[in-house]
Amino acid sequence: MGRKKGVPEFEETAPDDFDPANPYKDPVAMLEMREHIVREKWIDIEKAKILRDKVRWCYRIEGVNHLQKCRHLVRQYLDATRGIGWGKDGRHPSLHGPKVEEIESE
Repeated sequence: MGRKKGVPEFEETAPDDFDPANPYKDPVAMLEMREHIVREKWIDIEKAKILRDKVRWCYRIEGVNHLQKCRHLVRQYLDATRGIGWGKDGRHPSLHGPKVEEIESE
């Protein structure tokens, strides 16, 4: 008994036979596409976590000069966190703001 050597192999690209117009046509391709989307979301989340740790480290090291010295890392972190997550755009639904209602003009 022992661990298998090497890294498990999986397809890194989206399935070729997935049809977004009719996703239930091929259930295997639909599940592969779902796994691909989830995998890509987790990769984006982990990249944002790494950038967050870099920002924390920079703030701790730079001290009072962190606003100037860590600005580039903060921008990278904010760009990395936009649009990731499982919700509509990664924010809690209560933070989406008021709904815009159309005003009928006479």
